[in-house]
Amino acid sequence: MAGIRNRNTKPELIVRSYLHRAGLRFTLHNKKLLGKPDLVLRRWRAVIFVNGCFWHRHRGCNFAYTPKTNARFWLKKLTDNVDRDQRTVRELRHQGWRVFTVWECQANNRRLASLVRKLKQESLAND
Repeated sequence: MAGIRNRNTKPELIVRSYLHRAGLRFTLHNKKLLGKPDLVLRRWRAVIFVNGCFWHRHRGCNFAYTPKTNARFWLKKLTDNVDRDQRTVRELRHQGWRVFTVWECQANNRRLASLVRKLKQESLAND
């Protein structure tokens, strides 16, 4: 597990590249915010988490399987991840942040175009 990266992953780089090309500017991995979101868009008061389907248990995804060996350990570890994610999202929303999650299997142009439209539309409504 030492080789598992928690930042600058391929899905995260895809998301960052797409958002940057769409004209959105962001900061990375803000340690001052709970959960250290992958992307922070201050102008839109939004944070984006780019989650791996396996580690964060993307419901209905083929990548969100439970390993057969040492299943009890993995089930607890992965369930704890999901619980922590839910607490983090709840707290960030309580602080006034809009929270978006992009799943590893959804890091594609159609999904990201939808995210950009949602960010920009809500921003125009708030201005």
